[in-house]
Amino acid sequence: MLKLHWILSVFFLTQQFTLSDPLIVEKQGQAIAEAKRTDYVLPLPGVPIVDDDKLTKLMDKLDKNVFRAPVNASLDPAGKIIAEQAGAKLDRRRFTEQFYGFIFEGETSRLEAPLQTIYPRVDGELIASIKSKRIGQYFTYYNNRNKNRAHNISLAAKAINNYVVFPGERFSFNEVVGMRTEEKGYLPAPVIVRGEMSEGVGGGICQISSTLYNAADRAGLQIVQRYSHSRNVRYVPPGRDATVSWYGPDFVFENKYNQPVLIRAYADHGTVSISICSAEDVNVKTRNVPSASKKLPQEVKSEMNVHGLKP
Repeated sequence: MLKLHWILSVFFLTQQFTLSDPLIVEKQGQAIAEAKRTDYVLPLPGVPIVDDDKLTKLMDKLDKNVFRAPVNASLDPAGKIIAEQAGAKLDRRRFTEQFYGFIFEGETSRLEAPLQTIYPRVDGELIASIKSKRIGQYFTYYNNRNKNRAHNISLAAKAINNYVVFPGERFSFNEVVGMRTEEKGYLPAPVIVRGEMSEGVGGGICQISSTLYNAADRAGLQIVQRYSHSRNVRYVPPGRDATVSWYGPDFVFENKYNQPVLIRAYADHGTVSISICSAEDVNVKTRNVPSASKKLPQEVKSEMNVHGLKP
């Protein structure tokens, strides 16, 4: 009799999970995933056991669909604060509870994907407190008629503009700017500036890293990693450059102050302007740094082949 009862129980559970409606997961009322009980329950007798690997894959899929990156507060070109925007991701704990309720209790067959708020690292209040006091600034100049190089310089400047470095935090140029690729909008710039070859796609960005280096040095920030080009460049004084390459050198500085610092970077009409700002009560220890020449560097075009650049 006990054996028959066990068989009937298994049969009942099998029928229950086979015939019941699937779970429909929605995003703002629109279906984004469907889950059948039989696909997520291990084929074992007795009380059903959820296949956690399959559940994790389902949540990974849902998270890609619902994820929204947070947006930091920033300053527009006129200095007006642009408010931050919170992001969102799948609340995995809540979804797991709801999913188990669906499996074991049949609580619901449709549910809105539960979200967890992602707060931005920089809000408007912080930006307002560190935007006014300029503790370091540097200018360099470039030939705006060289369209590809000028485009790359402008793109790299936008990548570091409005970036906040908190006390004790390090700024890595390569990490913040990211890989310089055509997919990100960078263009080939086959140019040699007084004997210094560009890096191909993204050529010209070393002028941004070099300008930032001098601004950060003037602001008294700790220079952690900085490499010079193998040949002199003319957009900064000798020995004041900072070469960068995705698979090579990086430029890194650390904020040793007790207040966050804000990078303001612009590149337009042949001028790169980078400022370092912080709070009014920051205890600044500035350094003397020689200014760049306003004389445009001589540029010599080179040809690009399938292997890269050649002078």
